[in-house]
Order: sequence, then structure tokens, then C-alpha cells
Amino acid sequence: MKITVCIGSSCHLKGSREIVNSLEEFLITHNLKDEVELSGSFCMDHCMEGVCVKLNNQIFSLTPRDTEKFFNDEILRRLYK
Repeated sequence: MKITVCIGSSCHLKGSREIVNSLEEFLITHNLKDEVELSGSFCMDHCMEGVCVKLNNQIFSLTPRDTEKFFNDEILRRLYK
């Protein structure tokens, strides 16, 4: 599974660093560092809502407050179907 977080200027201002830090913590806590690739990317052309996060090929717009719910609902659900 691959997660890409936009770290471009607009997303950076909306909290992309906090999202990356939270995702890293959740991956470590759940012992998933070997199963999930977390990376950053510059603009993904979805700047209008929140921080752009791509999970495999699906785009999500997150805020730092949404990160734990996103992790539980999208990442864990897909890994433990």
C-alpha cells in the first residue's frame, strides 16, 4: 500500500507536516512500516479543500484532525479486510 501526502506550499499551510507525523506514528504503533510506503509529493492539483493525500490511486482531502479517522477507516480497513 502506498500513501503519498502533498507537501506543496498550499498543503503545507493546511497542516501536511502534522499529517505526515501522525501517519508515521500510527504506522509505527500498528507495526505497519513494512507494509505501507509513506512518501511526499509536491502539488497534486487538488488544492481547494484540505491536504491532498493519495492512497494507492484514490485522492483524499484531509485536515490534521481527520488523520486518525482516515488511518482507521481507510488504511486499517484495507489492510485487514
